[in-house]
Formats: sequence, structure tokens, C-alpha cells
Amino acid sequence: MRIALLGGTGDIGQGLALRWAYDTSHEILIGSRTPEKARTKAEEYETELDSRGVETTINGFENAMAADRADVVVLAVPPYHVSDTVEEVADRLDDDTILVSPAVGMKGDEHGMHYHRPGAGSVTAVAAEAAPEGQPVVGAFHNLAADRLANLDVELDLDTLVVGNDGDAKETVQSLAEAIEGLRALDAGPIENAAEVESITPLVINIAKYNDGMHDVGVRFL
Repeated sequence: MRIALLGGTGDIGQGLALRWAYDTSHEILIGSRTPEKARTKAEEYETELDSRGVETTINGFENAMAADRADVVVLAVPPYHVSDTVEEVADRLDDDTILVSPAVGMKGDEHGMHYHRPGAGSVTAVAAEAAPEGQPVVGAFHNLAADRLANLDVELDLDTLVVGNDGDAKETVQSLAEAIEGLRALDAGPIENAAEVESITPLVINIAKYNDGMHDVGVRFL
């Protein structure tokens, strides 16, 4: 499967790119608004993987070109860029290309981070509203610590909650998530439940803030 990470030069994009390239044979594409930046980061990821004995090719493209080539497109961009990014690549998507949104709206103050719910109800819903009609959209990977994900020396033992209205698309994303060693994907229902899933992220960040030794805390449901 060919996976494009739009905004794949950032923290969550880096973590997912490295983990999928390390643990699977899926083809990874890095997207950016600046193609030179995408190519540079793709080369950095290749170098990191090569140092660990993994020979693979990761290509970098401008976002629309990356989306045009992909079966699954991960919107690894800040929440305020999700809608614009979807609209930017919309005409390059096949009807069955799956859009995946891991972004979370948050605001911080002296006490910690707080969920900032957009008017659409969730960032996943923002992506769905911006997407072409009928385009499958799935929310996933919201509550993962990006630093922990990107550090291949760290063994994962984490859950990610998956929301979506297209059952087949959701199953595909769950399979992709569980292809990452140590990551379990749990079905959290339709997109209407995305706000509850996304709001866990600031909670996790606040736990990390107020408890020593929990910088890379994640979520595991028992």
C-alpha cells in the first residue's frame, strides 16, 4: 500500500513514516507545501532507517503530488491547516483514497493544555466537511506522543482510537495502525465520536506535564 503523509516533515508525520517504514513494506511518501523540504526530510528518514539495517526508498513531493500517488493520505498537519490541505489536494484523490486525520485542536495556558473544539465538532469532522462528497475519512493516531513514536529505540505498548463512518476505510486504517509493532487500534465508532477521542490528547499532555518520568505518556485501555 502507498501511504502519503502530508506535512510529513513534522513530528507526528516523522513518527508514522519511520514506524511504517521500519515495521512494514508499505511505500511511504512525504508531502510538504515545499517539495525541497519534503525531499530533504525523506532523505533524513532513509538515513535513519539505513543506520538500523533497513534499506528502503522514501520519496518526497509537494502535497498534491504525494496525494495523487497514494492509497491512504494522512493529514499530518496542524488543525488549522487541515481544511486548506484537503481542499488543496481534493482533485488529486481517487474516490477510494482514504483520508486520515490525526490532528487535535488545543489551546494552552499556565495550567496546561485544553481541548479547543472547532465549530464542526472535531478536527476529523473538519476534514470530512472539506473532503469531496463520498470520500472516506477516518480519525486516528490522535493520542500518541510524537517523540516516542519517532524514537525507534522505544518499544511501543499503546492504543490508538479510530473513528469513521466508512467501515471498510476504518478497517484499513486499523490494520495499518496495528502493522506498527506495539500499537493496538480500537474502534471508537463514527466521526460523531471524534471530539471525545481528540479531547484525550490534552489530558495526556497534562498528565505528562504534572508527573515526573511521564514525558512520553500514552494511552492503553484494559
